[in-house]
Amino acid sequence: MESDFDLIENKEGFVGPTFNLSNRISRLIWQSVWLLAARWTPVSLHRWRIFLLRLFGASISYRAYVYPSVNIWAPWNLKMDDYATLAAGVNCYNIAKVNMKKRAIVSQFAYLCTGTHDYRDRAFPLFAKPIEIGERAWICTSAFVGPGVTVGDGVVLAAASVAFKNLESWHVYVGNPAVVQSARPMIVDSN
Repeated sequence: MESDFDLIENKEGFVGPTFNLSNRISRLIWQSVWLLAARWTPVSLHRWRIFLLRLFGASISYRAYVYPSVNIWAPWNLKMDDYATLAAGVNCYNIAKVNMKKRAIVSQFAYLCTGTHDYRDRAFPLFAKPIEIGERAWICTSAFVGPGVTVGDGVVLAAASVAFKNLESWHVYVGNPAVVQSARPMIVDSN
């Protein structure tokens, strides 16, 4: 499969990451469509926004919730199961896959970031790692989930907390960096 990354060497000999032309054009079209056809829509029109995301390759249940002010970098890298939610103002910087399981909630202004740079390398290359958010996990308002993090089932990542490491299922995490505050009682679906 063709990579979305191209390495460009400038006159100083630095090799820096960029995205190939196909990726940049796809994102430009996507951002234009979202701005013109979704950003202004009433909150209740989740299915319309999901339809648009699916047109651009997202794998999303029609029973999920995506709010109009969400910023999704690459819909083709987004998977959302039943009742998964991206709330108002969420920034989903998904240059790698973001997978949200059933009933996972990402609250207002949270940031899902799959990309970072290798600061040890003189060329400062970009690299990406996927994020997975387990069933019934809750990423609270203004929290940050970094590249490669797996958020276990039932996790609560408290408001403004920062996760750079995997979070163990059915625990509440707080702070920067996020640490376990307590266990969370397990919720079992009846269906």
